This record gives sequence, structure tokens and C-alpha cells, in this order.
Amino acid sequence: MTAHSATASHVRTGGPQEDGPKIVEHVMGWVLVLVVAMLVTRLGLL
Repeated sequence: MTAHSATASHVRTGGPQEDGPKIVEHVMGWVLVLVVAMLVTRLGLL
């Protein structure tokens, strides 16, 4: 095994943790959708 292949399997990209609560991520996604929808309607873009 080379040094490159040993380190490449443990590289993190800075994304969300795998063991985090999924419900919080789901709720925050819907909050983002609602905020964007309110912004679009308030600006009269729809």
C-alpha cells in the first residue's frame, strides 16, 4: 500500500457529519424553502 492510497481513504471534504440528527437537517431544509418562497412572493417575482 502506498502513502497516497492510505491517506486518500480518510479524506474529509467538510460536509455534514454522518452521525448527525437527520430530523434537524430535514427541518432546516424546509425552513430554507419557506424563506425563499416568502422572499420570491414579497419581491413580486412570481
